[in-house]
Amino acid sequence: MKSKSLQLLCIGTSPWKFLLLAIILAFSNAVPAHADDHEETPAAEEEAGPVDDYLELLEAQGEYAPAYDFFTTSMLWTVIAAALVFLMHLGFATLESGLCQKKNTVNILFKNVFIISIGVLTYAFFGFNTHYPGDFNGWFSWGGMIGDLNADGGSTWGYGGLGLAMTGFGDFIFQAMFAATGATIVSGAVAERVKLSAFMIFAVLFVGVAYPVAGSWHWGGGVLADIGFKDFAGSTVVHAFGGFGALACVMVLGPRRGKYTENGIKPIPAHNFPLAAIGVFLLMFGWYGFNGGSVLSAEPGALGLVFTTTTLAACAGALGAMFTSWFALKKPDLSMALNGILAGLVGITANADVVSVGSAILIGLIAGIIVVFAITFFDKSKIDDPVGAISVHGVCGIWGTLAVAIFADGFDFMVQLKGALLVSIFAFVFAYIVFTVLKAIMGVRVSEEEEDRGLDITEHGQEAYTN
Repeated sequence: MKSKSLQLLCIGTSPWKFLLLAIILAFSNAVPAHADDHEETPAAEEEAGPVDDYLELLEAQGEYAPAYDFFTTSMLWTVIAAALVFLMHLGFATLESGLCQKKNTVNILFKNVFIISIGVLTYAFFGFNTHYPGDFNGWFSWGGMIGDLNADGGSTWGYGGLGLAMTGFGDFIFQAMFAATGATIVSGAVAERVKLSAFMIFAVLFVGVAYPVAGSWHWGGGVLADIGFKDFAGSTVVHAFGGFGALACVMVLGPRRGKYTENGIKPIPAHNFPLAAIGVFLLMFGWYGFNGGSVLSAEPGALGLVFTTTTLAACAGALGAMFTSWFALKKPDLSMALNGILAGLVGITANADVVSVGSAILIGLIAGIIVVFAITFFDKSKIDDPVGAISVHGVCGIWGTLAVAIFADGFDFMVQLKGALLVSIFAFVFAYIVFTVLKAIMGVRVSEEEEDRGLDITEHGQEAYTN
């Protein structure tokens, strides 16, 4: 006979089932035992199924069996984190469209739909296995399409062990959500004047080819990993990569019409600040998956630290940008405050797992101050970036990477600088060459008439607002 505890496990946890079990047990104690009570009934054998399956599953873990619940929790956290990173693409879409003119809203939203879609697919086709090529020369190894990433059994520790407490498919889907971010950063910087077809071609190459190659240098065990470069969740490998790619594209593309005049800079106001604010808060919410998921497990100490440092840096970044812009611009500027949150988040992304709470506040505060001066500098240099993406992701990405060596022990400043420069220069050169070639072949900018009328009508034949 099975024990009463196993009977309880098989029956489940619904209240009526407990009541039924109590009645059965009461009658079983009252009725005299018979010889055939020791024989298993077919129903009992069926009830044994889930328990036996679970025991077999535990046995399959081998030496890791005592930590199987941790593995399950970690895998669950990984896919939740992937979903949070996916939500960041909605944040980018609403932030970019809110900070631009309403006549270009449909165009911006369309680009963001394309980026996440093509990003995930190209990452499956060749990005993932290029990003993580295994044993390679440290610089480049082209990978093919993903196969059965559950080939090790799917429910075992065989994929990555304790340090990578997830299945192969869990690893893929989490990393896939990162892949499209680089092109999304570029999308905001080139908004309101880029030709849709040219941008789509660029996005495929930037996300599908350039990002996995640069990522392999660090996370794939390449040259940056060999020299001890530290970038926890991608201040350089994701954000500076996208920021300096955006800088190259903006330089080839040129500013929006009427932005820079003989009389100075003419502001082009955001059309919907509530939408922009929603975008930033969605991005901050998603960043808990971005940084928290990069722990690569549900290890309690690391997860709690990363969530805390991420939050503190974001809040400090907001305050740094608020008061810096208030002092420099004589008015408290909402767009600067929103970008301050993002600057703090980008700054902490490289080091969230190794710095103290005090250091996290300083990193975020400095990032918030830096972003105000960076946005002002690029504007005065006639580098037209409608959303401040180059400053937030590029400049603050470099800052966050260097902050690893400044605020945490055991890291070399020059190694951090070399790594940041290598990835940033690669992204800039790749984007500049691709965008220049596209400009020569098909053009990368819409006509003056199309720009004045708005890309929603000229590119899509649709309007975001009916009045």
